Amino acid sequence: MFCKGSVGFGPFWNHLLGYWKESLERPNKVLFLKYEDLKADINSNVKKVATFLDCTFTVEEERGGAIEDIIKLCSFEKMKELEVNKSGKSIKNFENKNLFRKGEIGDWANYFSPEMVQKLSKVMEEKLGGSGLSFKMLS
Repeated sequence: MFCKGSVGFGPFWNHLLGYWKESLERPNKVLFLKYEDLKADINSNVKKVATFLDCTFTVEEERGGAIEDIIKLCSFEKMKELEVNKSGKSIKNFENKNLFRKGEIGDWANYFSPEMVQKLSKVMEEKLGGSGLSFKMLS
């Protein structure tokens, strides 16, 4: 179903590509971040989000640890432990807890067979090819 784009919250590939294109056409209105990029340099990306929201950090806030405080408050671990994410449900009774595994880059490879990786890689090339949007795939 995922490869076909049939997920509870709409056509996944169309949504993804739509937001990607909007971020290129209107970068002051749409900020597109990939989890892998965020995790690779979380401090810079928190500053990037703040700048995008026109809420840049002052020197005093940075020195006082405001960025680190936000990183802790918004961490994967903290979000995973919120009651709504442990027992809540969203669209079509989908359990929120299923959105949280480990929060580690590449962990998906532990759940995919080589055939599944090949199929998803093909679908991603078909759906995203030529858009400039890419994701690292393990093979």
